[in-house]
Amino acid sequence: MGFFDKLRNKATIGKGHAKENLGRDTRDPGLAAEGQADRLRGGAKQVGERVKDAARDIRRSTR
Repeated sequence: MGFFDKLRNKATIGKGHAKENLGRDTRDPGLAAEGQADRLRGGAKQVGERVKDAARDIRRSTR
């Protein structure tokens, strides 16, 4: 489950970059802001996945 979550988060980040760049190119601040929000949402979820991985590694090392 973790691999697919990370992959989905990376896709969200990529989609956010694309929307943000398209919004800048077309001078649409709403689309640029939506892209930035998608990018940040994906990044925050990636951080959460890394925290879960670190916690799992700590649990494994203390056994």
